[in-house]
Amino acid sequence: MTTQGRICIAGIYEHPLRKAPDISTAQLHAECALGALQDAGLTFADVDAYYCAGDAPGGITMMANHMGLNLSQIDGTEVGGSSYILHLAHAAQAILSGRAKVALVTLAGRPKSDPLKPPPPGPATEFEAAYGIATQNAYAMCAMRHMHDYGTTSEQLAWIKVAASHHAQWNEHAMLRDVVTVDDVLNSPMIADPLHRMDCCVVSEGGGAFVVTSADMARDLGKPLVVLRGAAETNMGQDHGRNVPLTHTGAAITGPKAFAEAGVTVADIKYASIYDSFTITVLMQLEDLGFCEKGKGGAFVADGNLISGVGKLPWNTDGGGLCNNHPTNRGGLTKVLEAVRQLRGEAHPKVQVPNCDLALVHGTGGLLGVRHAAATAILERIA
Repeated sequence: MTTQGRICIAGIYEHPLRKAPDISTAQLHAECALGALQDAGLTFADVDAYYCAGDAPGGITMMANHMGLNLSQIDGTEVGGSSYILHLAHAAQAILSGRAKVALVTLAGRPKSDPLKPPPPGPATEFEAAYGIATQNAYAMCAMRHMHDYGTTSEQLAWIKVAASHHAQWNEHAMLRDVVTVDDVLNSPMIADPLHRMDCCVVSEGGGAFVVTSADMARDLGKPLVVLRGAAETNMGQDHGRNVPLTHTGAAITGPKAFAEAGVTVADIKYASIYDSFTITVLMQLEDLGFCEKGKGGAFVADGNLISGVGKLPWNTDGGGLCNNHPTNRGGLTKVLEAVRQLRGEAHPKVQVPNCDLALVHGTGGLLGVRHAAATAILERIA
């Protein structure tokens, strides 16, 4: 059931806080929901579908009850950083099938204020835990292998952080607003060889939300129309790394499918919102989405090629997870928000992409290269 411009993101909101010690996670969800609904010109009474991942306190039904929602459709699918891009596609299908009219999607977290929790159990936990696998060293494995196979350098990875910092300087809410250089990145402490501290995303609190409706309904709400042209999702690597190349991601599966549904190509994309838990995450996804050949990502991102107004592909113009925010480990929702701002022409003037009418949003979840999910969406501004 293709979307083909029939589904619209009618409202968006990003919470301004980056640390929220005095606000509950449930309240953050509710504030984000209210902000997105107000942006769309709707109310909680209009919502009949609700989507949230594992960050919903007490589970998605408890969160829905907290906001007083009367629902005909609910989805708590949890696939890490790709969850909310996947929820966008699921909401689209629910609306197209007539099961819902207004879908609300929320994200919120307080990782700095809430006590640290052990990782959820899984089939491989008893095997991996003994060796101390962590997010940082799992991604470091991917970076090291990419360097071995393709000659990628730490300097090239550093350019991704540099680009993020150039954008974050204009975002008043970004956690890290100082513009950095390649040397700054390389001189930051080593976290998991070859990844330095500045190769890693920030850890923030806060959240965001967006509202999905039919394009027909959205036309009456007064906002610029941002529609979903195509979407795809996948889950790969569940054999715990035995047969999955460490230098490939699920974007190689979801990218072509999303482009095919949208009827556009990589060359048509004016702006890209791509999940950036680490610099290597960005580089590998750019390759797998087709923005450059496999193994050529290092050259593609070097010399400021991701900086808006300077490079060939404006990317994460809010500063992304590397500089702006990363609430919980599911930061994919904020990628949707900045893409909508770009398409509406509402991004900061210093980073706004001229004539931005087509954007790509991509997220990944889990431990990249070991096991992860992925989701891609193509968004378009229409008259």
